[in-house]
Amino acid sequence: MKDRLKIGITCYPTLGGSGVVATELGKLLAEKGHEVHFITHSMPFRLGRFDKNIFYHEVEVSDYYVFRYPPYDLSLASKLAQVVKMQGLDLLHVHYAIPHAVCALLAKQMVGEHLKVVTTLHGTDITVLAQDHSISDLIRFAINQSDSVTAVSEDLIQETRKTLDITRPIELTYNFVDKRVYYPRDVKSLKKEFADPEDKILIHISNFRPVKRVMDVIDIFARVHEQVPSRLLFVGEGPDLSKVMSRVKELGLTQRVIFCGKQDDVAQIISLADVMLLPSEKESFGLVALEAMACGVPTIGSNAGGIPELVTHGETGFLSGIGQTEEMANNVLLLLQDEELYRQFSQACLERARTTFCNDRIMRQYEEIYYRVLGRELPSDGYSPVSCTR
Repeated sequence: MKDRLKIGITCYPTLGGSGVVATELGKLLAEKGHEVHFITHSMPFRLGRFDKNIFYHEVEVSDYYVFRYPPYDLSLASKLAQVVKMQGLDLLHVHYAIPHAVCALLAKQMVGEHLKVVTTLHGTDITVLAQDHSISDLIRFAINQSDSVTAVSEDLIQETRKTLDITRPIELTYNFVDKRVYYPRDVKSLKKEFADPEDKILIHISNFRPVKRVMDVIDIFARVHEQVPSRLLFVGEGPDLSKVMSRVKELGLTQRVIFCGKQDDVAQIISLADVMLLPSEKESFGLVALEAMACGVPTIGSNAGGIPELVTHGETGFLSGIGQTEEMANNVLLLLQDEELYRQFSQACLERARTTFCNDRIMRQYEEIYYRVLGRELPSDGYSPVSCTR
């Protein structure tokens, strides 16, 4: 690539959808010919195979005895500046305003104004942290001082403006999945290990925090299983896991619910399922619903946050009010008991995932942003996606 960029990426490498998207974006950019440097406290768990254009720089926290708490933010800022100078990076793309954007801006002050900072908002920094008045000014500062700011849903953009009184432009760049990884897998033989031939399979993937309303998942499943023989797969771990396990035992569903723990090959296990359950009370985007969509699996969930931008009600899934588990269960049954309707939904899922949320399309949007903040002309490669700027 004639005008390749040197890009630094900082994210939470082991937690949540933001780390997944940041890592996958870096891998795609490296394939395109850009030089990508991950600067994080540990190796991103989705980094995978070796690529000659990908580099990893570990942030080591000082344990100097004067510090009461390990100063990770200062260590990160220092490491960012060091890598920028040593590797000649053009820009830093940081995921989350706090602490990553703040650290990137401090690094920019250390190395010079030629370094550009692109900040992507994923949700928690706005929906949770920005509610804390002791740090909201810091988040507002990070957003306003970044050279470009993106957010993963229109709902998150509006909440950012409302919560922090932000007036600067924020560009909509949806999350994405790599179509080469997420597609309907042939899992007929594997399915026999999880369910009987007549069973339908429901799945829920999350970090089991209260905001995910995992107890609602059990309620939905119990209602569905009363009418259609079913199994429920739980993927992930988190603080509410023990409560979930107790509730499953209490309802006598132990033999019907499988706890899979954390899984790396998510596309494989999603392909086992007939329906994804996502009844969250807050969800800035809902990456697992997109992963399911790309595998041809409809989502039944809540209409919270950015989920309605992802799941088209009545076409790729059904959405209900938060906590309306009876309606959600009825929607699951509607799909499971009508083969033609299910086929239509499954096909619509595949088409939407491969167009609106195509990895090539979203990566190109980020490239446009990078070249624009650097004041360079975007190289032409024959691809011109529809703009998603808001």
